[in-house]
Amino acid sequence: MLNRLEQQQERLADVNRLLSGEQLLRDPQALRQYHREHAELSQLVEHFDAWRKALRDLEGARQMLNDPELGDWAREEEQSALAQMAARVTTLERLMLPRDPNDPRNVFLEIRAGTGGDESTLFASDLLRMYLRYAERCGWRSEIMSSSESELGGYKEVVVRIEGEAVYARMKFESGGHRVQRIPVTESQGRIHTSACTVAVLAEGEELGDVHIDPGELRIDVFRASGAGGQHINKTESAVRITHLPTGIVAECQDDRSQHRNRDKAMQVLVARIRDRRDREAQDRESAHRRSLIGSGDRSERVRTYNYPQGRITDHRINLTLHRIGAMMDGDLDELLDALAAAHQADLLARLDTEQD
Repeated sequence: MLNRLEQQQERLADVNRLLSGEQLLRDPQALRQYHREHAELSQLVEHFDAWRKALRDLEGARQMLNDPELGDWAREEEQSALAQMAARVTTLERLMLPRDPNDPRNVFLEIRAGTGGDESTLFASDLLRMYLRYAERCGWRSEIMSSSESELGGYKEVVVRIEGEAVYARMKFESGGHRVQRIPVTESQGRIHTSACTVAVLAEGEELGDVHIDPGELRIDVFRASGAGGQHINKTESAVRITHLPTGIVAECQDDRSQHRNRDKAMQVLVARIRDRRDREAQDRESAHRRSLIGSGDRSERVRTYNYPQGRITDHRINLTLHRIGAMMDGDLDELLDALAAAHQADLLARLDTEQD
């Protein structure tokens, strides 16, 4: 570990030299990457320097343990230095874990109604509200890219772009099947029903060039938007649907009155979906033991149950149950997301230990 930390310290010096030169000014994408690497390395080296200072304090304290006048003080200093070193080691282990290159990115959040009919679309609306409220708490910006509403005011499908600091790092474990157990508003007998929605969290590329798409492989259809929007939205062909022919992936947007803006939004969603499929196919090629403890993010995987009669939310990947469904549906998700991140980090540490053995 010491050798790796010293290598990282040398790498920080190299990055500092690169950032002080003029060559990167002609390459904005590389400049962003180096600034991001600089921030990560600086944090790592800061904690490494603090660990080495605590080590020096420990060595100094131990030299005075047998001093009749300073022995008691030295023992206190020894314990303090040991505690400091232990805390720094814990932080350094976390900082040295393999980084997901998508963590700093913005996301496209897709919610689709599944089994359960109208109740499923209403649950999709509840999930959307939950995530939008959480985004507000985090100071993130959100924008609905496309939506398909149901007759009861829910959503058959909705896609939201969420922009902010490290959104993907925080939201990436939300992908999967979300199940709700409650009495639907349409239930006259008071019986509890089970319905489900699928959530997908897609990392947004820094630019469209992040995924190469041949324009000749796209089919672009324009049509009149349906649903709310007034007379204008029914008279103009402002809605846009883009199909990537090699993969069959489709994205559409009809929420804006401008066909041009709808096309741009649909293209952003299409790129994110293509990137997501590419990344998931790469993950599928890896062996099973390299998959995350808390799930692969498979869309068909049931990740969470929302039980309204019992007031609880259970995340099945980490066997965590929280009896505060009201607050969580209002966007108070930090406790749950912290637990998911901690489980992921613990799995990565265990994996590193296994590989080193």
